Amino acid sequence: MKASPLLPALAAFNAVLALTFGTFAAHGIKDPQAREWIMTGVIFQLPHVAAVFALLAWRNNSFVRTAALGVGLGSLIFAGNLYALALGAPRWIAAFAPIGGALMMFSWLGVVAAAFVSDRLPKD
Repeated sequence: MKASPLLPALAAFNAVLALTFGTFAAHGIKDPQAREWIMTGVIFQLPHVAAVFALLAWRNNSFVRTAALGVGLGSLIFAGNLYALALGAPRWIAAFAPIGGALMMFSWLGVVAAAFVSDRLPKD
């Protein structure tokens, strides 16, 4: 995967979404369950925004960029499902949240691997 604006744009979109829903939960959500879903999404999503930018600064190769993409997409899927639930989506939508969580976990394992091998990979 060649360097592109996709990863910074994905991270920035995650940030906007987390901030929007966090603000919405703090000021516009009365239902405690909906607020809890939103805040769980924000707590998981926002740190992963910083992580994607940090990964991009750490190593410039396709291995790390692929892991960063997985972190960003996993965060979006996981938090997005919680936000959808809070907005009244049917409960079965929650079945997709573990896909985002698993994608984040496997992507972080990719980062672990990258710590050992990515300095030996050619820069793209």
